[in-house]
Amino acid sequence: MRVQSSATAPTGIAVPAPTKSFGTLQAALGVAAFSLTFPATAWGLEGFGPWSLVAVRSVLAALIAAGCLAALRVPVPSRRDRPGLAVVAVGVVVGFPLLTTLALQTSTTAHAAVVVGLLPLTTALLSALRMGTRPSRTFWTAALAGAAAVVAFTVQQSGGALTTADLYLFAALLVCAAGYTEGGRLAKVMPGWQVIAWALVLCLPIGVPAAALALAYEPVHLTAHSVAGLLWVAAGSQFLGLVVWYRGMAAIGIPKASQLQLAQPLLTLVWSVLLLGEHLTVAAPLTAAAVLVCIAVTQRARG
Repeated sequence: MRVQSSATAPTGIAVPAPTKSFGTLQAALGVAAFSLTFPATAWGLEGFGPWSLVAVRSVLAALIAAGCLAALRVPVPSRRDRPGLAVVAVGVVVGFPLLTTLALQTSTTAHAAVVVGLLPLTTALLSALRMGTRPSRTFWTAALAGAAAVVAFTVQQSGGALTTADLYLFAALLVCAAGYTEGGRLAKVMPGWQVIAWALVLCLPIGVPAAALALAYEPVHLTAHSVAGLLWVAAGSQFLGLVVWYRGMAAIGIPKASQLQLAQPLLTLVWSVLLLGEHLTVAAPLTAAAVLVCIAVTQRARG
């Protein structure tokens, strides 16, 4: 059975396609949700082991997604879309959460934020290779400048030292960019929330036994922080955030949507101060201003 297009509701009633301004808003909401992922993961690690946290968050998010798909009687994706969904599942549902969670065992959230600082540029590059997009020279100049500013800031915040956790972080960067690129492409032929929903459901047969095995070997100490962190990374980061993110990418394009993530490391650092008690230097507002300028330029650039 063919999947209905993103402009058609499950009832068959036509729904107007989202405007670019609304698409930008949705992508921005996704970035806001993602900015809480690292602090929430740090909370989750207070009570769960890394493998348990990743497996349980995947199962919980998949159950939410399956309930939504069943309630709306969404048809199964066509065969031609399933390989793309598998890429989303490997990159966004499994790869990025697992690799960053392993990194956060020994890395601060500020140091881990270097990943999302480089993610917009990596996503734009993979998008150009995968989908043949050709952003303008102005776009690339602003994107590189924004990425350089974010990387310089986050590396300075972490002392400039490279650790073994960086191997996890850079691997996470690549697999997540691949998942974003493929998810943004699929969001043009099916509703964005269905992209992540089906990717989550696809991982459920692996996630359930993985969660059971991890919980059997890793000690669990439930606290308010660990439960809150788990619930956010499962419902907020893994499902709701990706729903609006993929819808936003479908509306305004993958390269421009990805540049909104230049603000994500700085938002993460703000949450780290408020939720984890980390301290920031005076460089934060200066970097924030530079990043906002770069975002404005990339949003106006054509190509």
